[in-house]
Amino acid sequence: MAPDDRTVDSPSLEQAARQIRRYGLDVDPQAVLVAVRLMAAGARLGQASEVHFARFDLSTGRYRLLADLEDHGGEKSPSDLAASLGVSRATVTGLLDRLERDGLVLRRSSAEDGRSAVVVLTARGAQKLRDLAGEHFGRLQAMVGDLSTEERTTFLDLLGRVTRGIAALTDD
Repeated sequence: MAPDDRTVDSPSLEQAARQIRRYGLDVDPQAVLVAVRLMAAGARLGQASEVHFARFDLSTGRYRLLADLEDHGGEKSPSDLAASLGVSRATVTGLLDRLERDGLVLRRSSAEDGRSAVVVLTARGAQKLRDLAGEHFGRLQAMVGDLSTEERTTFLDLLGRVTRGIAALTDD
């Protein structure tokens, strides 16, 4: 068994039920188990994503920023990037510093409003995305390769519903 395979079924439904009983809660153990395993899968996916993008001398965040720029005509304001990536302006600034140093983006004054800045995807940045596309998308397909088309359709629906429920962790 590979090290990563040991945590796939952990915790068990019985462990979740035992913990819930210990605290005297009226909560569905299966619902808790799904959420806990999803959080664990998200953490593992985040770690694997960083290893994956390191092959291309990128981080997940830097890749997402480049792809978002490309999807929006190669130009976007830092605040719009932060909003679409779901991160802070400070995080975007850190990502941009490295991307600019590597020649993948540049910052310049907005043509519409000289007081604000825009980020522009450089030819080198666009080439970087083209160069990694085949391997990147091939690995993404392989990651879900054990799922049928119907299962992927169902998974996308379920993932959308779970994603909408994430606010339950942060709402006051």
